[in-house]
Amino acid sequence: MLGKTLKIHLPLLLISLSLVSCGGSDGITVLKLGHGMAPLHSVHQGMVYMAQLVEEKSAGQMRIDIYPSEQLGSERENLEMLQIGSLAITKVSAAVMESFAPSYRVMNLPYIFVSKEHSERVLDGDIGREILRDGEEFWLRGLAFYDSGSRSFYTKDRPINHPDDLRGLKIRVQPSPSAVNMIRAMGGSPTPISWGELYTALQGGVVDGAENNPPSFYLSHHYEVCRYYSINEHSTVPDVLLISTKIWNTLTPEEQGWLQEAATESVAYQRALWLESERYSLEMAEAAGVIINYPDKDPFIEIVQPLYEEFKSDVQLNSLIQRIQAEASM
Repeated sequence: MLGKTLKIHLPLLLISLSLVSCGGSDGITVLKLGHGMAPLHSVHQGMVYMAQLVEEKSAGQMRIDIYPSEQLGSERENLEMLQIGSLAITKVSAAVMESFAPSYRVMNLPYIFVSKEHSERVLDGDIGREILRDGEEFWLRGLAFYDSGSRSFYTKDRPINHPDDLRGLKIRVQPSPSAVNMIRAMGGSPTPISWGELYTALQGGVVDGAENNPPSFYLSHHYEVCRYYSINEHSTVPDVLLISTKIWNTLTPEEQGWLQEAATESVAYQRALWLESERYSLEMAEAAGVIINYPDKDPFIEIVQPLYEEFKSDVQLNSLIQRIQAEASM
């Protein structure tokens, strides 16, 4: 599990020494951005657009160099490099951030958002801005949230029409306590496995299925192994764009403004790409022989309610849940 305490391993340290992330000999401020998505993914394309905006706003005085597909390491390694200031920017799932900032735990609750409009209203507003700042104590400052859709189950041997169908199944989850607790509440056996190892784990029977959004399901080629995709949309966990506070604090106020404006403006661009990629991914998976079903969500919503009860003893987080839920009716 990704924890708050930084542990730097020698290979990572050697890599990080070659990734000094701010400043250039020609006077241009260069920020290195590493992440795990493939270049075709809408999130990567959103970051490319952000980099273009930064260059335009700064008239060439500032540049972001992007390294996708885990070229600079895994999510964990990228976060560790942000913490020591040897990498400037990365993108991770908000699920990973709950190990650093308590407010991210609330965002990972199943069915906390009732619609895409609800989630965007929260993420774009005061609540979202508060959560983005919640990791600064651990040198991780949030810049923006990117759309990562809703997560649903995909399985090898049978569809998931009801929580009972998860009994006896090993389901891959992210290294997140909330994800583990959710699968347990639904009756499945949660199995944390890194994203890069999941295809082989599915193929070899280490797990019986996983849960993710349509583009991730398709672009990862997991549809080649899992022939059932059950769209119950149990969680809507955004991706979060983060900058090392060690790097952020070296930037001038003007440079900080260019970067924050570009990150914010790239969100709408990425969201438009995301909607198209969701549609395309489902069409292509179905054309490849995947059976797509849409189970009744009510049994899933009901079975995870005890997860909300656990937050009632925490005044701050319970208040945050209530504020998010209040946004649903606005």
